[in-house]
Amino acid sequence: MTDALILGGTGWLSGRIARRMLVNGAAVMCLARGGRPSPEGASLVLADRDDADAYDAVRGRDWDHVIDVSSNAAHVAAAVEALGDRAARWTYVSSVSAYSDDETVGADESAPLHQPAGAGDEYEYGAQKVAAENAVRTLGDRTLIVRPGLIVGKGDPSDRFGYWAAAFLRAHDEPVLLPRADGRDVQVIDVDDLSEFISTTTATGVINATGDRHPMAEVIEAVRRHVGHRGDTVTATDDWLVANEVEYWAGKRSLPLWLPSDMTGFMTRSNARYRAAGGELRPLDETIAAVVEDEQERGVDRERRAGLTRTDELALIQLLR
Repeated sequence: MTDALILGGTGWLSGRIARRMLVNGAAVMCLARGGRPSPEGASLVLADRDDADAYDAVRGRDWDHVIDVSSNAAHVAAAVEALGDRAARWTYVSSVSAYSDDETVGADESAPLHQPAGAGDEYEYGAQKVAAENAVRTLGDRTLIVRPGLIVGKGDPSDRFGYWAAAFLRAHDEPVLLPRADGRDVQVIDVDDLSEFISTTTATGVINATGDRHPMAEVIEAVRRHVGHRGDTVTATDDWLVANEVEYWAGKRSLPLWLPSDMTGFMTRSNARYRAAGGELRPLDETIAAVVEDEQERGVDRERRAGLTRTDELALIQLLR
């Protein structure tokens, strides 16, 4: 039986990894603060990774597999120092945000990275991921560094991909505001495909865990088709949206999936190594259907971490017209 330690294990992705490993017959222990329960069947060690003694309860034994998803480089480095000598395999979930080149289409794992964050540096997600990767690399060929693209699926706490399902659902037969999609692509990976890969692969090295490329217009239209939206769509230019204080990608008053026109490489990464390592990607329509159902269950008018409110959207449409 595989003895697995998940540093986390109670969050959206890490909880799915824990459940997948349990199904596969592993003995799973999660180390987390305890704000959320661990999956049924997994044990839970309560610890704050800011504390010097965070790993004391789990450092006195051997682990077949340690999995870390943290975006805090100091946490990752401390875990490697405390547990690295006793881990047969170590997987770190990084991000394509580690790359400094967001323009080259089809770039693979050899693309340049951001400068790693140093001690005391102001928090920056990509730089933190690079510094964390560097800490994990000290463990040598026992390691797998996974760089996912945009992770989507049921329960997504970021609300980015789900925004478009919610936008069409709440509009009914009224208009929906769209950004210009010309020349833009979308790459997503279903959270269940990613958790399955992390739980089962024996690959090592660095792997982009990203979906296949799809034209952005086709992805948004596929979501609209699944919802059955019967209203119009109203398209605004980049300049107009920016001038009216609509943000790219994520956050309040944003249009998710929409990126600056010069970021042509961010959603067009090579996933050849993921495919070669046995990584699977379910049909995009299957993921969209699950997301639409999830948005209906969670409520399309709830407060969201990304996207426009319907009130703001309608005001923008009226202004544009």
